[in-house]
Amino acid sequence: MPDFPNASSHFVPDGPALAPSPAAAMAAGATPAIVVSGLAKRVADASGELTILHEVDFTVQKAETLAIVGASGSGKSTLLGLLAGLDTPSAGKVVLDGVDIYALDEDGRAALRKEKLGFVFQSFQLLAHLTALENVMLPLELSGAFHARERAEEMLKRVGLGSRLKHYPKYLSGGEQQRVALARAFVTEPPLLFADEPTGSLDAATGESVIKLMFELNRQHGSTLVLVTHDQAMAARCGRTITIAAGRLV
Repeated sequence: MPDFPNASSHFVPDGPALAPSPAAAMAAGATPAIVVSGLAKRVADASGELTILHEVDFTVQKAETLAIVGASGSGKSTLLGLLAGLDTPSAGKVVLDGVDIYALDEDGRAALRKEKLGFVFQSFQLLAHLTALENVMLPLELSGAFHARERAEEMLKRVGLGSRLKHYPKYLSGGEQQRVALARAFVTEPPLLFADEPTGSLDAATGESVIKLMFELNRQHGSTLVLVTHDQAMAARCGRTITIAAGRLV
């Protein structure tokens, strides 16, 4: 496989990712992937209280691709963190695959993330003391999966990094690090994938290759993808877009 995956002929074309329509999924009686009800986040500041996220409601169906767009400081990353259970809301609830995550304690939410969720960060969040292979093996080992090394090697080959297995993050380019992060997020085949500005730290050409790779992997695995971005072109590839401004859906 070539070093830059966008040269491969089997990557998804430009345009929205295909997914069952929310109406069709609801008509079929499927449990939604995500249900958000009255979700709010408030924090104390010098003036008393700052509302970062007002009461938000929306539903995401299984296998849907959703972009959350908005300007910097609009609250979109806060929203994604709440969806993943990485923060706690001031009000409201998030139900992931039928589970009310804030009815769980912190350990319960961590266990749910390990089972159901992959997360791709803008800053990659690779462990510097682990090789590319070890970074991708980590979630498999934490879940007690069999054949962790073989599965991690195969996933790294799929993202074009079969020759970089033993490289530490500091010896990888930004695009290579993000591809390791994608491999780590997908290797457990989670039903949910969240991505927070996944190309924000990359140049345009490298970002394009990462975008195509992310959508290709998402189609192959049939997961539900929710990504935060300010890039309208990336958002247009999703089946649906919601916009957030000043902490409110608009």
